[in-house]
Amino acid sequence: MPELPEVETVRRTLTQLIVGKTIQSVQVFLPRIIQRPDDIRRFEAELAGHTILEIGRRGKFLRIIMDGLVLVSHLRMEGRYGVYQTGEEVEKHTHVIFRFTDGTELRYKDVRQFGTMHLFAPGEEFTNKPLVKLGLEPLEESFTLQAFQDKISRRTTKIKPALLNQEYIVGLGNIYVDEALFRAGIHPEYPADKLNQTQLERLHTAIIETLTEAVEAGGSSIKSYVNGQGEMGMFQHSLRMYGRQGEPCLNCGGPVVKTVVGGRGTHFCPNCQPPYRTSTRARTKQR
Repeated sequence: MPELPEVETVRRTLTQLIVGKTIQSVQVFLPRIIQRPDDIRRFEAELAGHTILEIGRRGKFLRIIMDGLVLVSHLRMEGRYGVYQTGEEVEKHTHVIFRFTDGTELRYKDVRQFGTMHLFAPGEEFTNKPLVKLGLEPLEESFTLQAFQDKISRRTTKIKPALLNQEYIVGLGNIYVDEALFRAGIHPEYPADKLNQTQLERLHTAIIETLTEAVEAGGSSIKSYVNGQGEMGMFQHSLRMYGRQGEPCLNCGGPVVKTVVGGRGTHFCPNCQPPYRTSTRARTKQR
């Protein structure tokens, strides 16, 4: 599933490719992708004539901002956008086509068919599903150490599921949680409410650094991800932990272990990321 760096890369690419274009018509081939409104013909009709002003992002969701409308799009597992010339062959698994007045088209393809689209009046998207309950944006100035600590330090769950919870922090998925926890030297099963001040500081920094580097590299193409121009991301070549089970840890040389935490495949180094022990209770949090 595309995570924050991949969605941010798509946002930047689509900004270059479609901002300023006016929609002439829309055609939906797979109705269940359209979650709002529930009338597909209404969705198609409402978009016609609107000009794209900006491409935004909230967590893993794209916000296609128009003059009077906002389209919220989630790529889920394998959704992707591409820009084509009108008349080019329509590829298999193309489920929505936005035709522009300049003779180009934005096409949404989704092999797994899990992606979603919601249409709102401007501002309504933040007070309705799917955006209403989303948490902190880790690449914005509002993601301070204090804000991060307030969201995480009272959670009694393991730290990895806490970081994956989009109501606490948005955009983090399996890849980047494993990477950030390794950088911070924190075991994925460490209780979130037992992290001390130093650990919280390291983890806060690790999240920002990991995501920033991934965005600069265009995201990670682990499976089928490409940006709006069909280009792969390159951050997978910089991964220090994810997908490296059995390989030597880049810090200590010990083998990388893969296990399951919170139902997700999880990579960590037992030496560099020691587990929480009952005896560490004596190490009280620095407040």
